[in-house]
Amino acid sequence: MMTDVDTIAALSTVPGLSAVAVIRISGPGAASVLSSLLPLGCALPEERRATLVELRDPDDGSTLDRALVTRFAAPASYTGEDMVELSCHGGWIVPGLVLDACRRAGAREAEAGEFTRRAYLRGKLDLAQAEAIADVIEARSRALHRAAVHQMDRGLSDRIADLRARVVRVEALLAHHVDFPEEDDAPVPLDTVAAEARGLWRETDAMLATAPEGELLREGAVAVLAGRPNAGKSSLYNALLGEERAIVTEEPGTTRDALIASVELGGFPFRLVDTAGLRGDPGRVEALGIEVARRWLEAADVVLFCVPAQEGLTEEDEAFLSEVRGAPVVLIETKADLASDGSPAGRGAHAAVADKLRVSVRTGEGLGVLRERVRSLVYGRVLGAGVDVPVLTRRRHADALRVARTELGVFCEALMSGVPAEMAATHLRLAESALEEVVGVVVADDVLDVVFREFCVGK
Repeated sequence: MMTDVDTIAALSTVPGLSAVAVIRISGPGAASVLSSLLPLGCALPEERRATLVELRDPDDGSTLDRALVTRFAAPASYTGEDMVELSCHGGWIVPGLVLDACRRAGAREAEAGEFTRRAYLRGKLDLAQAEAIADVIEARSRALHRAAVHQMDRGLSDRIADLRARVVRVEALLAHHVDFPEEDDAPVPLDTVAAEARGLWRETDAMLATAPEGELLREGAVAVLAGRPNAGKSSLYNALLGEERAIVTEEPGTTRDALIASVELGGFPFRLVDTAGLRGDPGRVEALGIEVARRWLEAADVVLFCVPAQEGLTEEDEAFLSEVRGAPVVLIETKADLASDGSPAGRGAHAAVADKLRVSVRTGEGLGVLRERVRSLVYGRVLGAGVDVPVLTRRRHADALRVARTELGVFCEALMSGVPAEMAATHLRLAESALEEVVGVVVADDVLDVVFREFCVGK
């Protein structure tokens, strides 16, 4: 519970030229701050009813703006406190003047994420929901938006609550067993207790399987276009972006540095990287570009290795493919409209290649298939997880669930190896605590500081 809190105010919309700017005021003095901005004798607007009012300077009474005001009384507000939202004209001057007037009327400027932090501390939402709100605001792909909305609607929270309740049930079963040690036929056999715990371990493990790709939903997976000079990389880069970002010429080695752009492929976020052409005898400047390309290949989540369809792989191509470690490789046979039917004249697919596709930037052949294939290679576990398995988009969630999974596993091993049930039960309590950390049942202030400093000031 929060006690002795002050009143805060902040601009909740982006500063700059806009039709409307929204200023939020929250805290025990919110109504008093609003009253100071109204003309003398003007009553406070009715609660939860947008009202057009004149805002005046609290010191000299001069008119600041005509604004639409909505007042919320605690606890029926976003923060759970008395709260006011002022929708005034946008721009640089008006919002600044109104916010300054709020400060002079008794409000202090809010810190990053302080409105949502107060909502969490007053029990309006849990910590996972609070983080989901930030993800909804920052989402740059439909996939992250869907995952964040699901978490905001308690998708993750309800799943964690279910797992925690079942851990408590296993604790109860174990306690029931311990309470009747003298009976030949104990009410709950130990193997039944262990089976329940193993089921929880499997479900926790299934959720953790989404964590690597869940983090990519927030950051964007790195898709690297690689291949020899004039293999069609830059043309494909432009086609996937839907705009001319890379210079395309017939002269080999045009791309000397990595070009990076964010793009949505099949609804999922990627950072698309066009790299310098890979070849064995480059010039000095081009060699620097190839070194940059090699570094991007090491960081790639998927590699799109481009080879002209009429030529196929060369020994030099195969040598570069052998350097790829970890990331799946899609062999892209480019310029398909120029190739004759049949297999390329060069070599076949390399052992590192996960898939092979033919595309033509000119005709559009294969581009749709490529987008879907890249999406499934990188985000396959998220796509296949099902609606009942929330995607873990935050490292904090994954770290806590990893602890819970470990403790459940240790509990099963301890119980079945003859460790006294009372001692084995300590691992269940540690698993329960780890699950509680996800939704913030008990969490340290420094953790809250890390979570909410990522928010914008007005949220």
